Amino acid sequence: MGFFHDWLKGRKAFSTQEQVDNVLNGMISSSHSTNLHHLSMLFSEIPELITRTFQLKTGQEAALVYMEGLVDKKAITMDILRPLLFQELNENDFWESAVSIGHIKKVQKWSEIEQALLNGKSILFMDGQLTALEMETQGWPQRGIEEPKVESSLKSSHQGFTETASQNIALIRRYIPSRELKVREFTVGERASAKISMLYLADVTNEDVIQEMACRIKSLKVDAILSTGGLKELIEDNPYTPFPQLSITERPDTAAFKLLEGRVAVVVDRSPGVLLGPMTFSTFFRTMDDYGVRSVAVSFIRLLRFMSFFIAIFTPALYIAMISFHYEVVPLKLLLTLGESREKVPFPPIFEALEMEVVLEMLREAGVRLPAPIGQTIGTVGGIVIGQAAVQAGLVSNVMVIVVSITAIASFIIPDLEMSAGIRLLRFPMMLIASVFGMVGIMIGMMVVIIHLLSLESLGVPYSSPISPLHISDMKDTFIRLPLRLMKKRPLSVRPRQLKRQGNKEEGG
Repeated sequence: MGFFHDWLKGRKAFSTQEQVDNVLNGMISSSHSTNLHHLSMLFSEIPELITRTFQLKTGQEAALVYMEGLVDKKAITMDILRPLLFQELNENDFWESAVSIGHIKKVQKWSEIEQALLNGKSILFMDGQLTALEMETQGWPQRGIEEPKVESSLKSSHQGFTETASQNIALIRRYIPSRELKVREFTVGERASAKISMLYLADVTNEDVIQEMACRIKSLKVDAILSTGGLKELIEDNPYTPFPQLSITERPDTAAFKLLEGRVAVVVDRSPGVLLGPMTFSTFFRTMDDYGVRSVAVSFIRLLRFMSFFIAIFTPALYIAMISFHYEVVPLKLLLTLGESREKVPFPPIFEALEMEVVLEMLREAGVRLPAPIGQTIGTVGGIVIGQAAVQAGLVSNVMVIVVSITAIASFIIPDLEMSAGIRLLRFPMMLIASVFGMVGIMIGMMVVIIHLLSLESLGVPYSSPISPLHISDMKDTFIRLPLRLMKKRPLSVRPRQLKRQGNKEEGG
C-alpha cells in the first residue's frame, strides 16, 4: 500500500511538472482567469508572490503581479496603481502612457514573465490582451557605498563596490565618462540566473581578449554563479596553479585604471567584487596607491614586495637546508648560536618548521574568522604566547620563531590576497624538498616555479610578461615605477589597440 502511495505521488509530481513546462513554453492568454491560474501553478508554495486584481474605469479587469521584498512598493503605489485607478484611460493609449515607470516592455512568453518576476520586476495583465507589461520596479534590500574592507586605501578613493551590478557599473562610469566604455550583458545559471556584465574600452582593448572573455562566460553551464570568485575559478586558464590568473577588486578606481590599460572588467550581480583580466604576474604586486605617491618611494616599496616573494617561499627551506646539510656555510659564531638554540629541541628541523608554520596558519585563519576586535587579539597575543611557550618547552628553537615571523611578515606585504595565499602554500613543498635534498632541492624547486610561471597564460596573454616575452617599455612600471610623465604607452603585454595614453592618440599607437 505504501509503495502504491509513493508511486501515485511520483506520478502526480511528474504530471504537475509537465504542466509547468507546457506553460513556460507557451504564450499568455487573453483570458484573465487563465493567466491567473497559470501564475498560481508556476509559483505554487511561493507566498512572496503578490497578485493585486482591480478594475479600470473602462470596466476591464487587470492584475498587477510582483514578488514582495524584491520591489519598490512606493514606485508600485505612486507610479503604477495610482494612475491606473484614478486616471481616465482608453485602450489605445493604455500601453504607452498609463504608468510612469521609466522602463516598460511588452512580453508574451511565460518564460520571460517568470524571470522578470524573480528579478524584481512587476507584470501587469489586462483581460482581453495577448501581451503583458513588464516594468522596472526593483527595490531589494541593499547596502550603501562604503569603504572597501579588504583593499585599504591610503592616497586614493575610499569608495567600494556594492552587491548591485547597476551601481557598480555607474561607479566605473564616474571614472571613465566615455562613450567608448561598452557593456556586454550575459545571463548565466540554469537554476538561479545571474546577470553578468563585461566592460571594456572599445577603442583600446584588444578584440581577441574581448572575444575570449565573452566566449568563456557564454560557455558556462552551471546551476548558479553566486560570487565573483566562483566565476573566476570557472573561466581562468589553469585552476590547479597556486598563482591567480585573474584579479578581483573591490575598488572602482582600480577597475577604471585596469580598463584604461586595455583590460576587461566583469561585474557579477549580487557580488561586491569586480573581475579583471588579463593579468600578469607583476600586476599582482601593484596597488592603486602606487600612482598617488612619488615614484622613488614607490620603487623602493615595489622592490620590497618582490623581495618578500622570495623570502616568504624560501626562508624556512633555507633554514632547514643549512641546519640539516650545509652547516659549513654558516659562520662559526652563528653556528654556535644555532647549536645552542637547538640544544634542547628533540625534533629535526623539518618537523620544527612544519609545526610552527601550521600553527601560524591556524592563528591567521582564526583571526580572519573571528570578529575584528577578537581576531586582532588572537593573532597578536596568540602568536607571542604560543611562540614563547614553545621555546621554553623545548619544542622549537628561538631562531625558528624568528624565521617563521619573518616569513609571515613577508607574505603579508604582498598586496593581493590570492597571490599571498599561493605563496604561503608553496612554502610547504619547498620545506619538504629542502629536508630531503638540501640546497639542490631548493634550486630544483625554484626552477620548477619559474618554469611553471613561464608556462601560464591569462586570456591568451603570457603570465610572465613583460619579462618573457620581453617588453622594455613595460619595465617602466614593473619592478620599479618611473615618473608618470615617462609612462606614455599602455602595457604591450595586453596588446592594446591604442598604444599611447599620453600625447597624440593615433590608431595603433
